[in-house]
Amino acid sequence: MATSWYKLESTAVIGLVGGISKFWLKCLNSLRCYNMETLEQLAEHRPLATPLVTVSNHHSCLDDPMLWGMMKMRILLDNRKIRWTLGAKELLFSKPFHSFFFSRGKIIPIMRGEGVYQKGMDFAIEELNSGQWVHVFPEAGIIEDHSLVRLKWGVGRLIAESSVTPVVLPFWHVGMDDILPNKTPYIPTIMKRVTVLIGEPMYFDDILKDFKRRRLNAMETRKNITDCIQERFKELKEEAEKLHEKWR
Repeated sequence: MATSWYKLESTAVIGLVGGISKFWLKCLNSLRCYNMETLEQLAEHRPLATPLVTVSNHHSCLDDPMLWGMMKMRILLDNRKIRWTLGAKELLFSKPFHSFFFSRGKIIPIMRGEGVYQKGMDFAIEELNSGQWVHVFPEAGIIEDHSLVRLKWGVGRLIAESSVTPVVLPFWHVGMDDILPNKTPYIPTIMKRVTVLIGEPMYFDDILKDFKRRRLNAMETRKNITDCIQERFKELKEEAEKLHEKWR
């Protein structure tokens, strides 16, 4: 019964917040999303036991949930298909109501600075093992200058230690910090432009087999997986920024 109530509450929270996000992102602002069909296809139609890990840059406090306003409502309202995501425990789970609300938003509490081996990461792997979708901001915080940041290795652990290797889908967005500037008074604005570039899926099965053949340890494996994602991020960032600049 508790599980049924949780699903009902979660569907209500995600549906409400997702609807508001969709209105704010698409009606009060302007969104251009490239290759969206790839994300929708993986969210709705990937094989039942195949987990999905999406990764993106983190540029505003509103990245989650507002970016998910780009999804169709039928996905936002399907608790089995919408993403889990990692969130800072000290910020999002500091009060009972916050804990209730954000847990129903399918946010997994993570203690920043406690490394890749913690309960939240274990829970995320459990969800991946059941074929769920987990979204990660691998920069582990809001970043102004992405060229100076190395991605955290936690995403590498999620991919390496899942019982079925996840499909990994990277994307890059530009303009969310215009909707919510990273400075006081932190009031969302309107009539801004947001560009989202969805990349192509990344498959790590062969790479993991190669790492195993070369007898890389867990730390080396996590690092190498994360490095692959970082290289893809660089490509997506450059292309997304060009697309955003052309949109005048």
